Amino acid sequence: MSATGTGVDDVAVGTAVEAGPFDGPLVEGVFTADPSGHVWDGVLYVYASHDEETGAQHDDDGSHFDMRDYRVLELRDLAGPVIEHAVLHVDDVPWADRQMWAPDAARRGDTFYLFFPAKDAEGVFRIGVATSSSPTGPFIAECAPLDGVGSIDPAVLTDDDAAYLYVGGIMGGQLQRWDGGTYTGVDRYPAPHEPALGPLVARLTDDLLALAEPTREVVVTDPDGVPLTQGDPRRFFEGPWVSKIDGVYHLLYSTGGAHTLVHATSDSPYGPFTYRGTVLEPVAGWTTQGSIVQLDGAWYLLYHDARSSGRDHLRNVRIAPLTVHPDGRLTADPR
Repeated sequence: MSATGTGVDDVAVGTAVEAGPFDGPLVEGVFTADPSGHVWDGVLYVYASHDEETGAQHDDDGSHFDMRDYRVLELRDLAGPVIEHAVLHVDDVPWADRQMWAPDAARRGDTFYLFFPAKDAEGVFRIGVATSSSPTGPFIAECAPLDGVGSIDPAVLTDDDAAYLYVGGIMGGQLQRWDGGTYTGVDRYPAPHEPALGPLVARLTDDLLALAEPTREVVVTDPDGVPLTQGDPRRFFEGPWVSKIDGVYHLLYSTGGAHTLVHATSDSPYGPFTYRGTVLEPVAGWTTQGSIVQLDGAWYLLYHDARSSGRDHLRNVRIAPLTVHPDGRLTADPR
């Protein structure tokens, strides 16, 4: 079952698939996507966008992905139950107009932060921040979006005392319209043989409410150190997520047209990152997006697919065991 309203007080108990947590969606009866997982105090919290059928037109900019609020899936045991929380609605964000796409969350002390993209009244994707005293909300949004950064798919890496914000998605995600921290409104793609567009990264201030420095582009290279080109099927498309595993930074991202989740590694949160291979082969639906969590000493990949609905914009969050190989490669084992 799932919450049926849109208010932030909606809470429901979902059920994991009877065959086990790896054999179906984390919750049934509600469409969730773009999972960002965090383990705090031994509990897994999955921050997800909430897919709905709103009647928005289908186009290359993703207008049919017309999400209006965010959900948090709370799991104290992978076998369930799953507690679903509705935590922030577009109507409660002063500057946002529509399309609450992939979120992420962070923690600093006893404050929890929800980072999210949404289009403003001019149709520009901005990055917002909301705060709460609880990981399950409700979250209260700041009155204005972050200055100096835009596009979609924010992800926060907390590394020792520093926190880094990664953003980016091309085409409908508008990354190609940003020149550093300035929105140009003009689509500028590299030629197929030129270095591909990469996500942007910047360190956050100590209170996580602003950028502490200008954004810089994250470069993904091949094993020889040559940047991947815009025409390379391995190049970045959307959904940056950075995890630190055994002292190595792993950049997970979606390739878009190749329909895979892949990863690259670096010894710095800024990169450059060296392409390492495919983490998840294509799933049902045009693309997927994911995050990596460690729970009780084991690694897992959170991702979404459209297997249940058969429709690209009505997706379900799933979880799969993740293998960290001795050479640093990552591979998932979906069921």
